[in-house]
Amino acid sequence: QVQLVESGGGLVQAGGSLRLSCAASVTGSIFSLATMEWYRQAPGKQREFVARILSTGIITEYADSVKGRFTISRDNAKNMMYLQMNNLKPEDTAVYFCKMPSRGSWGQGTQVTVSS
Repeated sequence: QVQLVESGGGLVQAGGSLRLSCAASVTGSIFSLATMEWYRQAPGKQREFVARILSTGIITEYADSVKGRFTISRDNAKNMMYLQMNNLKPEDTAVYFCKMPSRGSWGQGTQVTVSS
């Protein structure tokens, strides 16, 4: 069973930065071989894809809305994934979730609020 726990959310002014973390409680080899993803869900909206990172960390993919501002990364030795969010905008306000798609596992989410 995979347990994912996000942290690092908070309240920040527009233009500011936050770094989200996702800790995976799972056998190390499972995490290091898994594609990992970040999603977000704003109030009243559907959950949407934010970023993806493949197992080695070399290949990444971003939603157009965050390209050039967000950076996804991972540390397979620590079973951790990160999302560095820079130049935050009010429209980035949402609950952010990490996901291990191969296991269908989601974290509980962390709230990010960007004030104008």
